[in-house]
Amino acid sequence: METKDEKAKETKFTYEFDEQTGILFKYYFGPVSLKSLTSSWDDAIAKQLIPANTKGFILDYRKGSLQIGLNEFTAIPEYYKSHPEIFENKKIAIIVDKPREIVVPMLVREQDSGYESKPFATVEAAKQWILESR
Repeated sequence: METKDEKAKETKFTYEFDEQTGILFKYYFGPVSLKSLTSSWDDAIAKQLIPANTKGFILDYRKGSLQIGLNEFTAIPEYYKSHPEIFENKKIAIIVDKPREIVVPMLVREQDSGYESKPFATVEAAKQWILESR
């Protein structure tokens, strides 16, 4: 049986697709582990929540808390590479506002292959980067 404390620690996320820009926004709430990150994508893929005309992704962690160890970060680019039908040739913007949380997105960026990722502090800067031509 789940207690209130366990439920409070649960990662929550919502998706919002902007038809005009083709950007899929994913908002995280609560602690975000590697398992919750990958399982949320698995769920979105299984439920076909990612439109075919998606140009890029904005992953907003400002109301969440990244809890991914430095020894785990390589699993994130591996995950993106293992789903080329979703992420290939896409831009993935990561919004963080806590200085300690920028480390994982910076390390992930070093492993990018087949997609591009980049950390940002604001949604506007992330949108501009996704929409600029390559």
